[in-house]
Amino acid sequence: MALKVEIKDNKLFIEIDLEKPTPSSSGKTLVIASTHGNIVTTTQVDGKPVIMGLNAYIKP
Repeated sequence: MALKVEIKDNKLFIEIDLEKPTPSSSGKTLVIASTHGNIVTTTQVDGKPVIMGLNAYIKP
């Protein structure tokens, strides 16, 4: 997973690679992008790192 996070003009931009759709743990959706939990990014706000968790999915 490649993840890029940056701030431009007071907006947070997130770029993440799409994955082959795989069933979620519940099996109700297909995950197409995920950080697989929270991660600390190199992007900072007020000198503190931005921590994020992301899940993108589709319904079968």
